[in-house]
Amino acid sequence: MTETLKPETDDQVLEIVRWALAGAVPLELTGRGSKRGFGRPVQAAHALDLSGLAGIEVYEPEELVLTARPGTGMAEIEAALAASGQALAFEPPDLGPLYGGPAGAGTLGGAVGCNLAGPRRLKAGAARDHVLGIEAVSGRGQAFKSGGRVVKNVTGYDLPKLLTGAFGTLAAMTRITVKVLPAPETVRTLAVAGLDDAAGVAVLTRALTSPYEVSGAAHLPAGILGDTARSLVRIEGFGPSVDSRVAALSQLLGDAGPLTVLDPDESVDLWRRIRDVAAFVADDRAVWRVSVAPTAGPGVAAAAGGAHYFDWGGGLVWIAVPADGDAGAAAIRAAVAAAGGGHATLVRAPAGLRAALPVFEPQPPALEALGRRVREAFDPKGILSPGRMIA
Repeated sequence: MTETLKPETDDQVLEIVRWALAGAVPLELTGRGSKRGFGRPVQAAHALDLSGLAGIEVYEPEELVLTARPGTGMAEIEAALAASGQALAFEPPDLGPLYGGPAGAGTLGGAVGCNLAGPRRLKAGAARDHVLGIEAVSGRGQAFKSGGRVVKNVTGYDLPKLLTGAFGTLAAMTRITVKVLPAPETVRTLAVAGLDDAAGVAVLTRALTSPYEVSGAAHLPAGILGDTARSLVRIEGFGPSVDSRVAALSQLLGDAGPLTVLDPDESVDLWRRIRDVAAFVADDRAVWRVSVAPTAGPGVAAAAGGAHYFDWGGGLVWIAVPADGDAGAAAIRAAVAAAGGGHATLVRAPAGLRAALPVFEPQPPALEALGRRVREAFDPKGILSPGRMIA
């Protein structure tokens, strides 16, 4: 049975990590556990639960900066930002329901630790592009901080980018500073109906290469969040600008097929479901997140079989396949390699499959060696979430 250690101060985190280091005791870093099924299973007798480090410490709307503890709920952060007409531009998804948990349980530490980003990534970048500063305790039992509370911070190494997406394997974060931006005043979505995958991705490409500042581009085959296939293009911003760009894009894409424009409420709801992988929540299939060149997406999806849909203009393919055998790993990774390379991540699967398969895309030897040296520098005894990313 796993014993949970739940610190409430930075000093307690430091004390626990130093205790674990002295005895070479593995610790599984967790928050509220909403994404515990993301990554390989961690075998550790003790869990370091950081959900006790919670709360927004500094929020300066006029400076576009927010500092919060890692256990702060995303719902709390989003509500505080919305009250000032602001938002996290990288649109972090809520993956709790994908793992059978409740909605709204995610934390800032989880979003940053997993480097999560939603449909707006193609315009605004990933989580790591919005993290300005981090305070943490390394696996060496050393407290450190990197970055700060200004957008242009170039002092020292950019450790916040390194820790973002490390899945708790390098350090236990105790404080995170992120950049925030004004929330869009309104949103509309153009939907072209009835296209197959290749034609749908081609429509997304036409929209993205236009001058009309698209903030979301997804293709949903028939049966994914609706009975009819839809190629979706999102436009956000000030009202008159959105109206003008919607009119221009309607002309640009009018020859592709039947076109409708979704109102703001429909748009917000649909893109939230795309963001949160809602199409695959109510089943037990294995779920893959595949990143390839947009033009290669339809071919990879066809090779994988199963259900699928496309985000990021076709460059992100969500695929659901039966959770047996190798859960499609060989076919998917072979298709990715044949398409010129990319990344295939097993986002959801039973623990046995996640223990047996490389959950994350295997790295070339040179990159794998570099990653090993980084892990040894931060966590020489491998006590922090050992095996979460690599066996």
